[in-house]
Amino acid sequence: MRIAYLHGGSIPSFFANGVHVMRMCDAFTDAGHEVTLYSLPGTYTDEDPYAYYGVRHRFPIRLVPAPDYTPDGYRARGERIRDLLTGDGAPDLIYARDPYSLTATADLAPFVYEVHQLRRDLPPGTERALLGAPRLARVVVITHRLALDLQEAYEDLGGLPIQVAPDCADPPDPHATVDTPALPGRPHAPRIGYVGHLYDGRGIDLILDLAGRLPGFDFHLVGGTAEDRARWEEPCPHPNVYFHGHRPPSALPGYFPLFDVVLAPHQPKVYTWGRLDEIGRWTSPMKLFEYMAHGRAIVASDLPVLREVLEDRVNCLLRPSDAPQAWADALVELVDDGSLRKALGEEARRQFLERYTWRRRADLVLAGLGTP
Repeated sequence: MRIAYLHGGSIPSFFANGVHVMRMCDAFTDAGHEVTLYSLPGTYTDEDPYAYYGVRHRFPIRLVPAPDYTPDGYRARGERIRDLLTGDGAPDLIYARDPYSLTATADLAPFVYEVHQLRRDLPPGTERALLGAPRLARVVVITHRLALDLQEAYEDLGGLPIQVAPDCADPPDPHATVDTPALPGRPHAPRIGYVGHLYDGRGIDLILDLAGRLPGFDFHLVGGTAEDRARWEEPCPHPNVYFHGHRPPSALPGYFPLFDVVLAPHQPKVYTWGRLDEIGRWTSPMKLFEYMAHGRAIVASDLPVLREVLEDRVNCLLRPSDAPQAWADALVELVDDGSLRKALGEEARRQFLERYTWRRRADLVLAGLGTP
């Protein structure tokens, strides 16, 4: 199929939505589809986006700016994307995470609307019109909880064509050349890793608490904007905590194998950049699946949305998000018990390969909508 992917964010960027979008376009291309990505221009870096994200295929990227970052500006951008689509010839399918540009183009082809949260920031009626549009082919959500909440919010529209598809990761490429970073810290101290943003609700305060309880362990946090990093690092009193800052997605495979145990300490309320939205009820953290892809032993928060993927003492250890001593005990258990650590990591990787690769997700969300 000829697929137009409509993204409301920028490429490249340091936001997780850019990783998701580039990985999905890469997986669609790998499946034999002809994909063009329509995105806002990047503002974070001028690095080549294919190298920055480490994707395998060079699908076309058309950068379409908005006159300004207001609803009117986004609507004007949507009309520009409509002109581009009609000029290029209507695609076989529109796949979108951007309700503004999708609103402007929803009559051009069958479309899939992907949703990661209940949108409270849209002009009234925007999402309802999309969900009731005649050419809607499928609604893709990342968790079962979100599927239930979305259906309840629009129950008057009848049964929506919802497909649950969690976030995913790519299997490590055994033939890829990956730079292995030189981590600071003590050579024989257990290395506890966290990869992801440092926003409120990601459990960074819990990690710092653990560092104080376990002075013999080294804690490495990879990710975060310069501002967020400074907010946590400057007052941190623990010498066994190392903040590595943001790294390009293509560089992260070098970090995962260095960690003995990795952490997913999400809290019940998880905020996006600038506390613009609270998404804890629906989150499907990509880094969790990257941990699984690399066969790492995981300690994660025991939250309903994470239990959609995780099972205690099967593919991870689950602990209450507000019980730091329970987390400390779990870390000690995993560091002391190499067999358990290996078993959890291997089962996590097995489940990842079976259920949570980007290519499998691409096939799932397009199933029945056409063939390459």
